[in-house]
Amino acid sequence: MSHTGTRTAVSAAVAVAVAAGSTLALAGTASAHATGSTVTTATLTKGLYQSAYSERNNVLWVTAAVGRPPVTESHLLKVDPRTLEIEADYTPPVTDTTTGAVEAVYGVAVDDEHNTVWTTNTRDNTVSVYSQRTGEHLATLPNVAHAREIVVDEKHNTVWASAFGEGSLVAFDTKTFEEKERVTVDGSGPTGLTVNDRTGALYAADLDNDRLIELAKGSTTPRFIPAGDGPISVALSRNGRTAYTADQTSGTLSVIDLKSGTVTGSVATGAGALSVATDERSGDVLVVNRTDADVTVVDPEKGVVEETVATGANPNHVEIADGTAYVVDKSGAGTVEDTVTRIRLAH
Repeated sequence: MSHTGTRTAVSAAVAVAVAAGSTLALAGTASAHATGSTVTTATLTKGLYQSAYSERNNVLWVTAAVGRPPVTESHLLKVDPRTLEIEADYTPPVTDTTTGAVEAVYGVAVDDEHNTVWTTNTRDNTVSVYSQRTGEHLATLPNVAHAREIVVDEKHNTVWASAFGEGSLVAFDTKTFEEKERVTVDGSGPTGLTVNDRTGALYAADLDNDRLIELAKGSTTPRFIPAGDGPISVALSRNGRTAYTADQTSGTLSVIDLKSGTVTGSVATGAGALSVATDERSGDVLVVNRTDADVTVVDPEKGVVEETVATGANPNHVEIADGTAYVVDKSGAGTVEDTVTRIRLAH
């Protein structure tokens, strides 16, 4: 992303355009164009939660779950990233025929090597595997208490899930779906996950203890690294030497040097910082601020906010692929259809 003196003016123009076009999004899509990022919004369905991009299939997989248990409405959506139209809508299997409850999906990650998509089924304390080709439900894997997020390490044929309810990090084999590792950290609350693609090291945001949990490949002994106030999501820099956390309590982005194990910077992003992702092209970091209903673009090396982009109400997650960010929002009551905001980042 280019760093120019007109960044602030561009940000304001984009934010105003999105706000003005939000009513149009209900009828289809609305776009805002400026000299910086290009923003498009589209309505999908109620209760959006997370998204994951498949490079193999050029598909955006989006999860949705509505209401509290028994959850009877949940969707695994196959979305065209170019048009933001739903190509397919898969319903998770029914878990209780009496109530009509389904295995509601929340967290999501793709395994392009095996052409599968993995979900966390938080209310059911499980994770599931679906076929990317057909949408078929392939397996449900038990004993992941309050499964929150999931991340795929394709190089090492491993999927990691955070079991927030018991302070565990649980690994599954991407080929056999068998559980192959479980590391429990007493008193922890692991939420967001990321993995170093080269080394296989896993990083988990420990919401309950304001730290990161680092787990080197092949090790069952975690290393603890300080983070910000209320870290709930984590991402890595392009070279894997720096971690970034979205700090929910303080509304900040923390910059963490992984070698020294220290927080080297903190940038105010907005109220309710909830999800973080790195733009591999520019090195910039995006933070979703749920309470403020926007996304902050940060240059982590300079420690400055470059751009703020308005989104739908209650943005919940950001996914970045090939210089494009996808932000899904999740309405609190689940009574209105939620949107996806696509941001083509300027560089």
